[in-house]
Amino acid sequence: MAVNRYNEDEELEKPFNAEQFKRLVKFALPYKKEIILSVIMVLIVTVGGLAGPYILKVAIDDYISRKDLVGLGRISILYIAITFTVMYLNRTRTFILSKTGQHIIFNMRQQLFEHVQSLSFKFFDSRPAGKIMMRIINDINAPADLITNGFVNVLSDLVTLVGIIVIMVSMNVKLSLITFAVLPVLFTVITVLKRHIRKRWFDVRQKSSNMNAYLNESIQGMKVTQAFAQEDVSEANFNELNADIVKTWMKAIRINNFFGPAVNITGALSTMLVFFMGSYMYYRGEATIGVIFAFLSYMGRFWGPINDISNIYNMLLVTMASIERVFELFDQTPDIADLPDARELPKIEGKVEFKDVSFYYDPEKPVLKHVSFTVKPGETIALVGPTGAGKSTIVNLISRFYDPVEGQVCIDGYDIKHVTLKSLRSQMGIVLQDTFIFAGTIYDNIKYGKPDATYEEVIEAAKAVHAHDFIMEFEDGYNTQVNERGSRLSVGQRQLISFARTLLANPRILILDEATSSIDTHTEILVQQALEKLLEGRTSFVIAHRLSTIRNADRIFVIDDGQIKEMGNHEELMAKKGIYYDLQMSQYRFAV
Repeated sequence: MAVNRYNEDEELEKPFNAEQFKRLVKFALPYKKEIILSVIMVLIVTVGGLAGPYILKVAIDDYISRKDLVGLGRISILYIAITFTVMYLNRTRTFILSKTGQHIIFNMRQQLFEHVQSLSFKFFDSRPAGKIMMRIINDINAPADLITNGFVNVLSDLVTLVGIIVIMVSMNVKLSLITFAVLPVLFTVITVLKRHIRKRWFDVRQKSSNMNAYLNESIQGMKVTQAFAQEDVSEANFNELNADIVKTWMKAIRINNFFGPAVNITGALSTMLVFFMGSYMYYRGEATIGVIFAFLSYMGRFWGPINDISNIYNMLLVTMASIERVFELFDQTPDIADLPDARELPKIEGKVEFKDVSFYYDPEKPVLKHVSFTVKPGETIALVGPTGAGKSTIVNLISRFYDPVEGQVCIDGYDIKHVTLKSLRSQMGIVLQDTFIFAGTIYDNIKYGKPDATYEEVIEAAKAVHAHDFIMEFEDGYNTQVNERGSRLSVGQRQLISFARTLLANPRILILDEATSSIDTHTEILVQQALEKLLEGRTSFVIAHRLSTIRNADRIFVIDDGQIKEMGNHEELMAKKGIYYDLQMSQYRFAV
């Protein structure tokens, strides 16, 4: 059962903590030189910016008041030089950080995708594809931006604040104390709002994820929607999810927007107090015009960094939601993985053994019960039986998509739990009922089975499974674009291409899971001829509901209630007049 559907919010597993942030910082460590260079530039820019009001104070008190034009000219040139230097360094820093941020996103996304590919079937069965895509595509952007821009800017703002405080206190202690008197009010507001902001932005991420999941499902199922004329229902579901995003976004924005006004109001109160107290102190001879002018200028710069820091803090709270979702995906562990002592499986002959194998998904409902058999290299085994009997489970255990609860699965005498997955699966070929064709050309799809194959090898594989003729009927032959999921191809054509892909890979063990159940009779003849070529010289396991397709199998295993009830070739099992005989007769009567 799935963890959640498209319209169900994913639960927040755990709150943000320092350990998560340390993990995030590790992705930035390879770019520490670029970040350190940017920090140095930020410090120079910050000092240059702080120098501006003080230079104006000196110009007013020391040169303008004394009508010293030469001194005023020199200090003006210094001011202009500092301004242009700050502009150049700011531009360079922005470029370096943007480039660094994109590299961090690239590496995080690459590692996350690599990790997702290692996860077991159980994970993908329990998550809508759209929600996984949301984390890999969208959520991963925010953390990198926080590292490269957010914290570098915070450093700049902190240096600015400390510098302003030092300069203001050195110029006039009384005016400085008046300026800082309103800060406790601002900090109280920030403390009250921070918890609500994090929760609101996490809700926005959840609703966006739900929308992505539904959109992915809707597009893939568009033919069914149109076939049943359910566009209105689909649109209603979409509109409901869309409205959820708007509602949660507006709730987040309403809370978010308290920060800016809180800072602005606090700054306005402080500026008003400085203006009136500065005027009073000027008339008493306790402050000069230059000091008051510099103070008012620094006041404007003082509240700016506080506003930026509050926004960065806000950004941190927003990013927490993404960080949690990204690392929650990173923290998923595959149910099936290489053991620490796993060894490479050498080139195999294809002997397969089940030794007292039992398996279940739910302990109360066993799927396989103490199954044992031995298959010789090159033997073709057909698995038949009712739905849910355990046929697919047997082939999934051979491919090690699952591990048995009890017993052993061995290939050429090696317990497959103790060999690497790559060395095991690289010697197997699997053809499913729902053949997956990738977007691209027919040539690309066949070559997927052996990336280093030559063009001639691809054509040879296609000819062997009788796919070459229909491929050449397309306008571009093997270079024909098949579109997403092979939508330009019929079911039978997709099946033949999958056969060619598997044949090109040249596996020692072949698994065909309902590979001929969805094709017409004419195509079935071609597929049967292709199967003969595909099965030749390989250990093969064939699951088929059409019993007519497996008559030539070396042995047929009749699976029922998690056990092998009958075993033998077609003639032997028909002579027994048991379960297999009944299945044959029921299909014959149905066909008639």
